Amino acid sequence: MFLTFDTETTGLPKDFKAPISDSDNWPRLVQLAWQVNDGTGKLLTNKNYIIIPEGYTIPYNAEKVHGISTETATESGIKLDEVLKIFEKDLKSSKYIIGHNVNFDINILGAEFYRKQIETKLDEKLKIDTGKISKEYCNLSGGLGGRLKMPKLIELYEILFGEKFSDAHDASYDVNATAASFFELVIKKQYQNEDLDPQNIKYEKPVLSRSNFKNDIRNDNSISENINIKIEGNFVHLHNHTQYSVLQATSNIEKLIERAIDHKMEAVAITDLGNMFGSFKFNKLAQKKNIKPIIGCEFFISEDRKKTKFTRDNPDKRHNQVLLAKNKLGYDNLSQLSSIAYTEGLYGQYPRIDKGLIKKYKKNIIALSGNIYGIIPQLILNNGIEAAEEELKWWIDTFNEDFYLELNNHGIDEEKHVNKILFDFSKKYNVKTVAANDVFYIDKDDSTAHDILLCIKQGEFKSTPIGRGRGMRFGLKNEEYYFKSQEEMKK
Repeated sequence: MFLTFDTETTGLPKDFKAPISDSDNWPRLVQLAWQVNDGTGKLLTNKNYIIIPEGYTIPYNAEKVHGISTETATESGIKLDEVLKIFEKDLKSSKYIIGHNVNFDINILGAEFYRKQIETKLDEKLKIDTGKISKEYCNLSGGLGGRLKMPKLIELYEILFGEKFSDAHDASYDVNATAASFFELVIKKQYQNEDLDPQNIKYEKPVLSRSNFKNDIRNDNSISENINIKIEGNFVHLHNHTQYSVLQATSNIEKLIERAIDHKMEAVAITDLGNMFGSFKFNKLAQKKNIKPIIGCEFFISEDRKKTKFTRDNPDKRHNQVLLAKNKLGYDNLSQLSSIAYTEGLYGQYPRIDKGLIKKYKKNIIALSGNIYGIIPQLILNNGIEAAEEELKWWIDTFNEDFYLELNNHGIDEEKHVNKILFDFSKKYNVKTVAANDVFYIDKDDSTAHDILLCIKQGEFKSTPIGRGRGMRFGLKNEEYYFKSQEEMKK
């Protein structure tokens, strides 16, 4: 018997080669689907379960991938141990397990069996990976070292059947596509074993239930749409990048200060990426114009600044962190951090610091939670609220009243979701919030020039689509990253 299975999860592991006993490393199971076919392709059984989340939430970015929210899973899910026992029963009657990138799914399931202390025969079965057995047939360039790359499931299916399958990343639909692809590869003699006869195969597909993606992803409204907040006092920009954020921002310091004056702002900050090269010029010009300079830096923080050897499965993990000097002593500490980032933490183009250094040089420094690339927003989006809350506690313990939750609203869905959670954290832990606009250029009309600058940095064409993955490039999602007026920021 051939058991084809697929998982949907809360995200990706930190280290793809970690043992399944490392429970903190492996993401949680959200959906498990499988089907069992005999050697002729006849369907014997198929099952599909959403798992009730116990002690964790489903992160926003994971929900966008597979369409399953924490609320949906809680309302319509099944307990994990029950699902694992049902799966194990069908697994015992099967000789082969099939998957696309099957080792990932085996590790996800193995980690859940380990957590629940349930015995499994998963490692005893013969494994078939449709991605690996179809490499030569698909003949797709772009692999490491000039070799052929493993096709994505959607690519394999389209090559085999001449059409795309709908609802990729719904485990039940992925299972059907994987099984259909496997038996088609057997018919085309791309894979053979003693239990298969290409002449007698007639694949029987299951009747699939409603897709996860037929349920709308929740639409988080921004704080301003949910809560009536009266904004008083003057606004100043605390998160600004200049041309000293090399090949990443177009704002020059003179125009930054001029625009702050035009908007009747009493102060303005500089927070360039990874360096403080513009601090002297910024401080001199701001004081000359009688505007208060706030000197800061958006640092790159790594788990270990001195580590420089990484693998594809366990890469360098960095996040951005905005730190601002409260006074001259704070500036001295920022300078220490910036210098050490280059002398001890430089990895490629990233001068890095770590939490140990932050604790050592934290005096007279203000820390902001930052944009969506900060550690707390990243944990909210990719790991869940619980992980973000634990991280928040470290920053509160370290900086006390000098830690602020930064709220950004550039009109993107991720920020709306993050802001909602940050506002909840603010009320729960009595942490102050600050509004910010992540400024990379002065005027809205400068967005095109800024995008061209990013293309130069990456060696890409402007026509290359913005996004993540092969054939995509980095870019900002809209034209809202400019130096906005007080009135615009208060809206």
